[in-house]
Amino acid sequence: NFTVTGNDDGIFGFEQGFLYASKPLDREKQPSYSLEVVVTKKGETHGILQSFTIEILVNDKNDNIPAFNEESMAGTVQLGLITGIPFMQVHATDLDDPNTANADLRYSLVDQSPRIPSSKMFQIDDLTGEVLTAVSLCVLGASTLNSEVCSLYNLTVMVKDMGGKPTGYFSTGTSKVDVTENTWTALQPVHLQENLPGPYPKAISQAQWSGSQVEYSLEGDFPDMLFYIGKEGVIYLTGPLDREERPEFQIKVFAERPDGRVMAEPLELLVMVGDKNDNKPIFSQTEYHVVITEHATQGTEIIKVQTTDADDPNTEHVNISYKIVSQTPESPEPLFQVNQKSGAIILEAESLEKAASQYTLKLTAVDLGGKEEGLSSSCTIIVDVVDENNKPPVFSINKFGPFHIPEDAKVGLLVTTITASDEDKPSTDGWFVDYTIGSGNEEETFRLLTDRQTNEASLILQKTLDYEHVQEYVLVLSARNVEALVGGVYGPESTATVSIQVENVNEMPILPKSHYEVTVSEEEQAGQILLKIQAIDPDSTIRYSLKGDTKNYFTIDEDTGEIKTVQVLDREEDSTYTMEVVAEDRENASLLSSAVVTVHIQDVNDNTPVLVGDYSWKYLCTPKWEDQALAIASNDNDGPQHSGVLHFALKPDPTIRRNWKLTPINGTHANLSMQTSYLTPEVYMVPIIISDSGSPTKNTHINLPVTVCQCNIRGNCRTAVKELQGMPTVQSAVGILLGTLGVIGKCYKETRYGMGTLLFSGLEGRGIQMYCFIFIKEVDNATSYHDLKHC
Repeated sequence: NFTVTGNDDGIFGFEQGFLYASKPLDREKQPSYSLEVVVTKKGETHGILQSFTIEILVNDKNDNIPAFNEESMAGTVQLGLITGIPFMQVHATDLDDPNTANADLRYSLVDQSPRIPSSKMFQIDDLTGEVLTAVSLCVLGASTLNSEVCSLYNLTVMVKDMGGKPTGYFSTGTSKVDVTENTWTALQPVHLQENLPGPYPKAISQAQWSGSQVEYSLEGDFPDMLFYIGKEGVIYLTGPLDREERPEFQIKVFAERPDGRVMAEPLELLVMVGDKNDNKPIFSQTEYHVVITEHATQGTEIIKVQTTDADDPNTEHVNISYKIVSQTPESPEPLFQVNQKSGAIILEAESLEKAASQYTLKLTAVDLGGKEEGLSSSCTIIVDVVDENNKPPVFSINKFGPFHIPEDAKVGLLVTTITASDEDKPSTDGWFVDYTIGSGNEEETFRLLTDRQTNEASLILQKTLDYEHVQEYVLVLSARNVEALVGGVYGPESTATVSIQVENVNEMPILPKSHYEVTVSEEEQAGQILLKIQAIDPDSTIRYSLKGDTKNYFTIDEDTGEIKTVQVLDREEDSTYTMEVVAEDRENASLLSSAVVTVHIQDVNDNTPVLVGDYSWKYLCTPKWEDQALAIASNDNDGPQHSGVLHFALKPDPTIRRNWKLTPINGTHANLSMQTSYLTPEVYMVPIIISDSGSPTKNTHINLPVTVCQCNIRGNCRTAVKELQGMPTVQSAVGILLGTLGVIGKCYKETRYGMGTLLFSGLEGRGIQMYCFIFIKEVDNATSYHDLKHC
């Protein structure tokens, strides 16, 4: 048995376990049901088998037509409202499920009556229902809305569900729109005096929007909070204005909806600041310095001062009047005058000649045209009266000298001091004198040095004098001012002459060179002239001599200065020879000069090559050992241009060249070796020719004894030294030597080295030392004696 609760209308029931609806459902009356089901056995009221809840949600069907909330709709639009700002709202409802398209409403304007001045004066937001002015009016401008043309419009509004689809239900309604005048009109310009006294803030204007509630705001280029607008549209000034800082303000006034959207085009308020004479004239400088010449003519403009006044240039506040209030030092008659309007200072006096060198003027500038109530400022003008160069410098005398100067006077000598006087103002360019040498100083022997403190010129010797060249100088001097002469000319008084006599002095001889170099061949014969020394002495004759010729190679003619060879020179002894030539005054031997003479002795090929070294103890092994050779050396005393590379050659004999071979090592050495593989052991005389590289060539023929012997495996020669007839044996020689040394009280030392014995003995006395080294070597039962020559 199924028992259902929550089924008050008896709509639902169970049959054989199936839930059924006995009547149609209406979502708008009841969108959902909650049924409590209890299952029991039939015929029993107790013993519940099961209980559960069934939630039934009723799906919506588009079965309701949307309807406007008001039968009669009305609104008011104010002139000046801009496009896009809503002025009224229509609203409709649909009983279908708001979460489905069945209640998704869209609004549209179906008709407008009358259709003037446009058929589309208004538009409506299709979602919100806010009625808006037509977008097309944005081009024509909301200004086409005119209450005199049409003050009432009837709008037919349609609302449709299903999101505005053609299948949706719709209904229409009528709305009346009244067009009314607006107080949102242009604001008149406001004129405010600068520096207005308080209290602040001050109301200066008012903007008002009639109709819906708005909020006001201001925009413009002005300091923050200098102007603000209240809730009623009253515009306030919060502090004093300064015309010199800002003469006017452009302020925009906005009317906005609470959501911040602007209702209409902003109004513009022009605030003009009136001027007040609150600024005094200001000079561009507090002190001016000007210069005027003493001969300036009357009416000459000295300077034009300038002032600025920050007040309104279109008012009397900037009408400036100038006046000279004082002059220091004072004068019987005014020397200067000022143009009251332009500020130009002009010379009132006929001339400033014999006036003070400087004047100080105090000048005032007064606005309001110089009225007593005008504001003023002052400046100082310092006028320097400049002396003009109208007086030329003149010499007190026109001839100086004659001055006697020895020709050996040192450069830098002060000859004399020249002075020219000038009546112009001291220490000015019209007083300073430039002295110049006009003629007589073509070789620039003298120069002038001017002292600006005293205005004098010193005549200085600039180059060495030479009596033999010039005996007298006549210098023509001129005196000119640094500044150009005004109103005058330079006459004869500005010119002077200086006479200078050069005195002769006996001078030392002068050698044109400090070092002479000459080259001579070593083969030149005695008496050859090497060079001729010629000194200069315009005053007397010269005697020549040589110093430092320690080997007396040369001689010099004391009159002519010719240097000759005394003997044949030898480059191999001295390749360079240095001496000193002396030139002295015959009248005064203390007057002399000297120079170095370097003689380079040129080489001649006059030496033959010679063999260098002792080869008697060397030997070659037979049969021939590989790479065994005797290194022989040669030398040539000539210079490298003649000796150069030395050439070694064998005598052009077939037998010699068959047995021997010479191989060059470098320019001075060669290797002598066996050409054949075997030679009979004995001493051979090998003929060798050594030639130099000179021209003509010089050569040396030598016979070099070469020992050829059989050698053991160590390379030692096996040939025993033969005993000489009548000479003592080894044992007797050693015995005699050692016995002799023993008799004279000396000792010997015997040291054995493997296969031989080294005997050493020393003998000394009466300043003589003698040492004997005897090496007795036994090889293959043969005895050899070596180095006996060193004993």
